[in-house]
Amino acid sequence: MSRPPRIEGFSYVGPYRYFVTFCTFDRGAPFSDVALGRSVVRQFLRTSRRWKFVILAYCLMPDHAHLLVEGTADSSDLRRLIKSAKQSSGQRHAATRQRPLWQEGFHDRVLRPDDDVKRIARYIVENPVRAGLVRSALDYPLSGSDVWTMEELIDSFW
Repeated sequence: MSRPPRIEGFSYVGPYRYFVTFCTFDRGAPFSDVALGRSVVRQFLRTSRRWKFVILAYCLMPDHAHLLVEGTADSSDLRRLIKSAKQSSGQRHAATRQRPLWQEGFHDRVLRPDDDVKRIARYIVENPVRAGLVRSALDYPLSGSDVWTMEELIDSFW
């Protein structure tokens, strides 16, 4: 797969918000293994702090990941964040399973200042419900936020 294009002339550095999606290698379903998914979430959270981002919402579906991230500094670099997060989360998987965890590249949407961030966060955490994996987003173990509780994501925003 070739890498999805980025916005020409936009640096992806600074205090911006992004909705990011990236897929697992060959669209396999490694996150059917909840323990692996939790390990990946921990790596994402650590990596986001290192690169000066907060994860407003995340959801690891069996074969892909959604992140809603926000840069917290002028030096917050989305491309470095995603590269580092995918590398650190995929190393153990590649070593033990002899195959990569992630496909190359990622899809992004740069949010505008007037985009409803809370609506996008809710959309992300309700992805497993729409896919028929759970009846309530509260029941899915691989979604959440670095900022809000699941209850806040689902209930108090509406």
